[in-house]
Amino acid sequence: MLLDTPVRLGVQIAPQHVTYPQIRDAVLRLEEMGVDILFNWDHFFPLSGDPEGLHFESWTMLAAWAEQTERVEFGALVNCNSYRNPDLQADMARTIDHISARGGEGRFIFATGSGWFERDYTEYGYEFGTAGSRLNDLADGLARIEERWQKLNPAPTREIPVMIGGKGEQKTLRLVARHADIWHSFVAAEELPHKLEVIERWAEKEQRDLSRLVVSNELHRRSQDDADELYAAGTRLFTLNFSGPDYDYEIVRSWLRWRDAKNG
Repeated sequence: MLLDTPVRLGVQIAPQHVTYPQIRDAVLRLEEMGVDILFNWDHFFPLSGDPEGLHFESWTMLAAWAEQTERVEFGALVNCNSYRNPDLQADMARTIDHISARGGEGRFIFATGSGWFERDYTEYGYEFGTAGSRLNDLADGLARIEERWQKLNPAPTREIPVMIGGKGEQKTLRLVARHADIWHSFVAAEELPHKLEVIERWAEKEQRDLSRLVVSNELHRRSQDDADELYAAGTRLFTLNFSGPDYDYEIVRSWLRWRDAKNG
């Protein structure tokens, strides 16, 4: 099942505790450095530090990145399915795909999940429900999104890659098997073979070929030895949380060197 693609590095620019000009400058600098993918996250309040600190919304920012950047792919890590109507999500994704296309194919990655940050729900008036109900909503939403992409005029410039985050074996990994082009998690290297077996079993039931599934994992607080183990287990997309206001570009450079060594 594993797709042996070149290693890619995705950097998640945390949209908290910084001004937007700082984020814009970070986007420019990271693209120039050679990062493959840029992510933000889909929340309404900071996830760390001062809970009342500076924070910006995800999708409007992604549309700006589509116009600002030339090469990198980009998306949210991850979109929350609960916050927007699924058909609207599909239309927003298609529009951002076109903004980023530059006359060719777009660069937007539709990375999504069921949501978990209760404060977002409470303060913005969404029903929090349960983990199970939110996953059921995600299943319904993904089906509607894929259906809407087939109806939009103009259509997306490419088959927009779907990235699903999570590791739950009964619901999340079945959604990975049904819909995902990229599976993202924080799973340790020793757990990956089992999780991939679960995805493969679900793929058989879903009658879907997952030979091109890309495995993604997070680098934050992990060593290069940890990354080597994840690579050996099949991970090919590595993401790195990147928080300001004092951005550490040297750690990005070190992971870019590691990426290039793997691809060399």
